[in-house]
Amino acid sequence: MTLKDRASRSSLQRTKAAAAMRRLFVLDTNVLMHDPAALFRFKEHDLFIPMVVLEELDAGKKGASEVARNARQASRFIDQLIDDSDSQSIERGLELNALDINNGAGRAQGRLFLQTRHLTGPIPATLPGSNVDNTILGTALSLQKERGGRNVTLLSKDINLRIKARILGIHTEDYYNDKVLDDPNLLYSGMGALPEDFWSRSGEDLRSWQEHARTFYHIKGRPLPECYPHQCLYLEGDDSNVEALVHGMDADGTTLVLATDHRRESNNVWGITARNREQNFALNLLMDPDIDLVTLVGAAGTGKTLLALAAGLQQTVESKRYREIVLTRVTIPVGEDIGFLPGTEEEKMAPWMGALLDNLEVLTTSDNNGDWARAATVDLVNKRIKLRSLNFMRGRTFLNRFIIIDEAQNLTSKQMKTLITRAGPGSKMVCLGNIGQIDTPYLTETTSGLTYVVDRFKHWQHSGHITLRRGERSRLADFASEIL
Repeated sequence: MTLKDRASRSSLQRTKAAAAMRRLFVLDTNVLMHDPAALFRFKEHDLFIPMVVLEELDAGKKGASEVARNARQASRFIDQLIDDSDSQSIERGLELNALDINNGAGRAQGRLFLQTRHLTGPIPATLPGSNVDNTILGTALSLQKERGGRNVTLLSKDINLRIKARILGIHTEDYYNDKVLDDPNLLYSGMGALPEDFWSRSGEDLRSWQEHARTFYHIKGRPLPECYPHQCLYLEGDDSNVEALVHGMDADGTTLVLATDHRRESNNVWGITARNREQNFALNLLMDPDIDLVTLVGAAGTGKTLLALAAGLQQTVESKRYREIVLTRVTIPVGEDIGFLPGTEEEKMAPWMGALLDNLEVLTTSDNNGDWARAATVDLVNKRIKLRSLNFMRGRTFLNRFIIIDEAQNLTSKQMKTLITRAGPGSKMVCLGNIGQIDTPYLTETTSGLTYVVDRFKHWQHSGHITLRRGERSRLADFASEIL
């Protein structure tokens, strides 16, 4: 055997080995409705789309919802891949690298197979009826038998479909491309404890100065192994507790600024004082004009909404830093939907803004004011607050606004991108949510848009994040959160 023949044989063996390692993913409809670009996320592996999935995409394409838009985009991608291909080319599989949606970064190298013939055999007796899910399961079973030892995987975000697939011996997986973290406990908390020897370790490299009535420190290196802009740091000592924020980082070291103590009545924000360390850090982030995006994550009763509204009112009504406050949230009911809501956009949004309006009542109530003064305050505040629906956010630009997005854990990463890119010059955006309380189908703590934003923005010098852990609503609410 010549050297050329050996090289050719070795190349053929490598090609066969690579082909054996390639997997075939059978896509469920909800994967494409969740992320149309999923077609291009599987590197060298092949994809298979059953005919019933195309039927469901066609049925779900109508409307202005995010799911309908994704269904239409998925259909467009498939149409562009088919282009002028004949039936034989479709049977062999469409090259996924024909489209470059990532601008040259990591093109998909696999093929897209569309169902061109009847694959579904007899429905197993364990699957009563012949609904769409059972048809997809039958297709996956037929592909497993047809392709022998080749790894066929059913990809779905429907947990019940995955359970049925495992019962039938079909290898199945969730769609993990939009998964930000492996464990929600790994999410950046925005806060860190300084070592006990922090001051002595800094030694001669420590410089301090005052500017605009605030105290700054510059140290060599980083105070913690992992350090991020506007990270909240604290040091508990015998004499006093130190609370500071990372003001800036460069090659020479790190600049820290002492946090304003909003626990004191003299530093109250619209009459609100911080009740714990996390709330104090949150108010520092909310009141800092250099921070354009603030994310507050915490369980019910930790004060997220109250702190955000107080900071918004203080900077809108008092200091005139912003023109008005814009409030919005995703409209997902906890129980049965109450149906059509009459009225204007603000009137339709009012039932969904109950939590915000409850906090407004707290902020506009004072024991020192009479009924006339209270009514005047409420009227003034209401003129500076606008309730807006997420449905009409696309294409808008908010200038010099204090924007509050409540219940942000129920938004996808694409919806969060749509909302955050609405912020114009001079605007500040605050995202509130509890990732342990997600009501949107197919979203989890690790795939929520709020988790996505916290993780992606932690390196940006104009963003800040803090996780609120201690409930301050009432002793009843705190005990119920722990015991129930």
